[in-house]
Amino acid sequence: MGPKGENREELSQRIDHALEELRPFLRSDGGDIRVVDVKDDLTVEVELQGACAHCAQAAMTMKAGVEEAVRRAVPEVTKVIAVNMPASAQG
Repeated sequence: MGPKGENREELSQRIDHALEELRPFLRSDGGDIRVVDVKDDLTVEVELQGACAHCAQAAMTMKAGVEEAVRRAVPEVTKVIAVNMPASAQG
């Protein structure tokens, strides 16, 4: 399932574009990120990959980097969560 109203493909492209701007930084540290799903409530689920999945700074990367970039590019997004990061680390 996905968001209603806006074309799911267009929404996903806008999210991917926001993540593309972050990828060089993530890759320089041996990591990456991919979108897993966009829920009907406009929660974006992502998966941190490589070194990013186990980094002590993953929570900061999610909050100050990923979520900020996605919400700036796609303001209708309600939140961004990493599905492979413990909930306790997500703040």
